[in-house]
Amino acid sequence: MSQEETAADAANPADAQDGEKKQRDEAAEEQPRQEAWAARRDLIAHAPDFVSTLVARDQFGQAGGTHYGDQHFHFGGRAEAPLPLSGPIPHAEIEELKVVFRGCQSFDEALELLRDDRLVILSGGRETGRRTAALMLLHRLGAERLRSLDPPASFPALADQVDSSAGYVLCDLPVSRNRPLREAQLHCLRERLERAHARMVITVEPSAALGDLPSVRWEPPSAENLLHAHVTPAAGESAWPELCGLTAVKEFLTRHHRPDEIRRFALRLVAHHRGEVDEAELAAFGETAVATQVNRWLTEEKPELRDKAFLVSLAVFDKAPYAVTAELADGLFVRLHDIQDPNVRPSIPVFGSSREERLRLAHADGYMTAEVTEWGPLKGRFCAAFRDERTAPMLLEEVWNLHPSARPAFAEWIRKLADDRRPLVRTRAASAAARLARADLSSAMAHLIEPWADGRKPHAWLTAANALTMTQLLDVPAVSRILHDWCIGDVESRRWTAIRAYGLLGPVLHEETLAALVDAMHRPPPAEAASVQEDGEPPEEARQLADALELLLLAVRDPVLTALDELRRTDRVVRPHALLAFLQACRQTKDDDSDRPPVLAWYARAAAAEDPAAARQLAAFWDALLTDRTHNPKALGVLRGWVRGADDDPETESALASLLGALVTTPTDRQRVSHLLGTVRDSRGAVTPAADRLSKRLALD
Repeated sequence: MSQEETAADAANPADAQDGEKKQRDEAAEEQPRQEAWAARRDLIAHAPDFVSTLVARDQFGQAGGTHYGDQHFHFGGRAEAPLPLSGPIPHAEIEELKVVFRGCQSFDEALELLRDDRLVILSGGRETGRRTAALMLLHRLGAERLRSLDPPASFPALADQVDSSAGYVLCDLPVSRNRPLREAQLHCLRERLERAHARMVITVEPSAALGDLPSVRWEPPSAENLLHAHVTPAAGESAWPELCGLTAVKEFLTRHHRPDEIRRFALRLVAHHRGEVDEAELAAFGETAVATQVNRWLTEEKPELRDKAFLVSLAVFDKAPYAVTAELADGLFVRLHDIQDPNVRPSIPVFGSSREERLRLAHADGYMTAEVTEWGPLKGRFCAAFRDERTAPMLLEEVWNLHPSARPAFAEWIRKLADDRRPLVRTRAASAAARLARADLSSAMAHLIEPWADGRKPHAWLTAANALTMTQLLDVPAVSRILHDWCIGDVESRRWTAIRAYGLLGPVLHEETLAALVDAMHRPPPAEAASVQEDGEPPEEARQLADALELLLLAVRDPVLTALDELRRTDRVVRPHALLAFLQACRQTKDDDSDRPPVLAWYARAAAAEDPAAARQLAAFWDALLTDRTHNPKALGVLRGWVRGADDDPETESALASLLGALVTTPTDRQRVSHLLGTVRDSRGAVTPAADRLSKRLALD
């Protein structure tokens, strides 16, 4: 690393904690070369759901209908301006609420407590109807005048604002470990309320440190109840069953929506009932609602920058372990803070984040599941996912396109993710790049994909290949042209990237992929390239072409096998690549559907189904391997491994008997197979049971 780079890293708070680790990483050995089939498994296991095409691919409502949190919405007509934080609450607002309000269990519990104690603390998240519930609690107990109070500078000062018989509402009282609410303070306030013949409802965040103080956890009714409350006053109760059964309504209710979005959807539903809006317009509302929510998250003062960073991180790691999302979100926050306020070092409270509150903010659900790792699934992982699957891509695209000031920090953060040692993190970095490429291809290529493809490390090339693969799956124009140009171009790292991407795309574009790979094989090799390296291995580019063909074979199978068998016999340039690809496919030990080698299982299925073409082509490839001086030793090694695996597996033995029987058509072949079986011995030097049985079945003795 140069002195200038070191000085820049030291001056940049975003990289201050990563400087030493970066130096260690660059000095360390390169990560080992990952096999193509293993890389494909990682991509499928860790990428977002849309990548499944490579293989074949709790809601909150409102108890009261019109109020959530500190916002209030009016059904019908034009919404009025928000009320001031402190002052009288108009009687007309209460009258409107009475029409659409619905009670629930937590409302009834709070009502009893307020009736007995004159004071109740309602604990609930923003946008869950807690302010509406507070107003209705006071109204139900006969409060004729309602007043909204400002949070006081100190809690004891709150009693001074209770000066008459009224119902008081105090929203968002800040309560924390540094600013606790004590029992003696509540007793003092309760006495003041009794003397004034008044009542008060206080709302706090779910994470408020209340200790043993009495409170009620606000759990609102479902979104369906909220929609019902909005629709029936205008459309009538008799119309509700038919309206609720509409496909657009059912789809809407499966997703999470803010109360204002539900209110506006209710207006459209009523308009549909009146014949003013068709069902297509009704169905289109959901995406607009998600876009509005995303815009609010990014543009309004709340949530704070650290929470905005968490939302963006969750968009990248949707349906991934929560701990990974939160851990990496802090790195994005530091980088964004450096742009927003470069003269102030950011502060991250180590134990200050509430998982529940963050998921509530994100309209996300947490759930326990098994995490896929290279060592197998790990149980008991807490994952987080947006309730509406459209949120993640929309959030990423809006950050990238509508907030360009965030681009440098965002791009730097994604590049950092690509260097992580966890396959999940690297794969999600690639998927984020693909989403951004869909939003703005040229910028995503310049900031992310091209730097990865032009890097010095093969794992960066793999990230670029994964990103281009997923970009193609998202139907982004021009990606096919980029891949083809890179595949036959002069830049080695870009050729590697394109070849690997083509291999991954094989299941969905096998004809285009095979044609591009054949073009790459016919490209004149560099003058310094050797046909075989000193260690007997083929050069790296030949291995990559073989990797791509291997992926095609194992993922697509019969159509690619037929095309490669034809090319093997007619194209001298393609033949060595096809043989190497087939050998690598045979060396895979486990099928996606079983623990048997995939090529052997493939042959067994073809033979059992009396598919002479596939069985004949597989046998022909094996015959070509065994007669090829370069590949013969490794091919025999694969067969020995299969024979050993047949000792305790009758199905493997049966498949081997069929395959070996197809290979002993000449005296030379019989001699070769007989020698092979005679050399498969156990630790005591005796011929293994399966080898002995196969020799007898094939009459080779």
